[in-house]
Amino acid sequence: MRRPKKKEYDYKKALRDNEKQKKIVKKDLTPKDEIKEMFFNWFMKRRKVGQVMSKQDVISNILTKLTKQQDKVLHIAMDELKSSGFIDIDSDGVTLVLTQKGLEELN
Repeated sequence: MRRPKKKEYDYKKALRDNEKQKKIVKKDLTPKDEIKEMFFNWFMKRRKVGQVMSKQDVISNILTKLTKQQDKVLHIAMDELKSSGFIDIDSDGVTLVLTQKGLEELN
């Protein structure tokens, strides 16, 4: 009796499906939400009330990684984080400080 041939795995189809899944996930987040996630990811590594994200930290960890769409809504995202009480913005307009409410949101 002959064995049936083993079905070959379609790698190209798997890659196409994987790319479709990535696009679906990306569409769920708006550029503004992506920026907020970037800030929260930075603060998540430090997890301390009063943690300061300096101007240099903002430049190296956020500004250099922004797309054109994200760059347009950066100030809106920062204002929303401030108005929700997650961060405080110093008088220079760039230095950020994590608040108690922001720490609770990370947990």
